[in-house]
Amino acid sequence: MKVNIKKISEVTGFSPATVSNALNYKKGVNAETSAKIIKAARDLGYFDENRITRVKFVMYRRNGAVVDDTPFFPLMVTGVEQECRACGMEMMMYNLDRRDANYKEQVKWLQQDNTSAVILLGTELMDEPEDLELIRGMSGPLLVIDYWKEDMYFDAVLINNADSARMATEYLMGKGHREIGYLQGSLRIKPFRSRASGYYNTLRKAGLSLRKEYVVTLSPDMDGAYNDMKKFLQANPKLPTAYFADNDMIALGAMKALQEFGIQIPEDVSMVGFDDLSFSSIFTPQLTTLRVPKQEMGRMAVRRLRDMIQDGDGTKLKIQACTQFIERDSVRDLNEQIR
Repeated sequence: MKVNIKKISEVTGFSPATVSNALNYKKGVNAETSAKIIKAARDLGYFDENRITRVKFVMYRRNGAVVDDTPFFPLMVTGVEQECRACGMEMMMYNLDRRDANYKEQVKWLQQDNTSAVILLGTELMDEPEDLELIRGMSGPLLVIDYWKEDMYFDAVLINNADSARMATEYLMGKGHREIGYLQGSLRIKPFRSRASGYYNTLRKAGLSLRKEYVVTLSPDMDGAYNDMKKFLQANPKLPTAYFADNDMIALGAMKALQEFGIQIPEDVSMVGFDDLSFSSIFTPQLTTLRVPKQEMGRMAVRRLRDMIQDGDGTKLKIQACTQFIERDSVRDLNEQIR
């Protein structure tokens, strides 16, 4: 006998209207109620083979330089997991590493699965044919986090990178800094390039010169940034009064190297990071940075997927999450010198 909404209503004790709304992921149903209804429906065999009730969170790695060894992405995964649970959907982790010998086979298997919706962490994706084909070949609902293309043929949840970098650079200028350097990650992923655009455009708008010697390329992980910054400092270069860094890992690694060379922060050089990792508030001095709503980005991605499954109207959305500026101890106010 075919299971219908009336049967699920009888089993769960919720009204047919509530059951219908929950099964169609409509707003207005309590998350706990929705989870109970969808679990009951699954147990009773309500869903047919084509019904999508599973989300695959795909962790894409080009080389792992950005996504490994940082608490940023596990927090995002937690947000995805929490929202999937609230929606009554199953979440699966799927690691996709270009360095694996059977990478192409893994991609093919992922693309052919039309029973799952996919959230692809695209932080390490590049504008290359192979990476773009990975996205274009998906057969089920797809949302990409931390990567986008200008033609926007897929949905995306992003950080407002350029605006955030502008905010950081303007903050430093407001503190009297006119020689503002840039610590850029060596892997020029799209988020970093967008942050660079915000930084450069803000300097140009303010009429400040873009000095190439103030732009330092460092590994995007803390140990790598520390070692690269030490090599840079060995040449005794002229330093700016402040740096904006692509992420906290770079900022903290560079700060450690600067301190070992006797350069005080913020007395000699100020620093602003990006992400607000847990390390940032326990380092000495505490790092001024931009807080990214990591868990909420994960939850936003699941909610958007739910709407895509429900509506299926083909509309593509680019959702940008705003950062929050966190002022701590790593920036010196140069205005105080002239008062």
